[in-house]
Amino acid sequence: MPSKRKSRGRSKGSKGSSSLVQCTNCGAMVPRDKAKRNTRRVSFVEPQLAKELRAKGTYLASWVDTKYYCISCAVHRGIVNVRAESERHSRAKRRY
Repeated sequence: MPSKRKSRGRSKGSKGSSSLVQCTNCGAMVPRDKAKRNTRRVSFVEPQLAKELRAKGTYLASWVDTKYYCISCAVHRGIVNVRAESERHSRAKRRY
């Protein structure tokens, strides 16, 4: 059977099986190395107020919010784009 990608869409190398994570959007169980991870910093304070508080020297706590998406949900949300066969081999980050 032909394979579409050399890595078969995973980043595990020759590790064997990897742990599963749950897709944030649809709840599907996806291998951790195949799932698309979306990480962002979240703060309780609104940006305008945070700017004023930082100017006065206040420390504002924020936490890192990590979400995992299966491939179909990542494509649907625009996190990953469908690429032509000639573009698939490049890992260059594209700016839109």
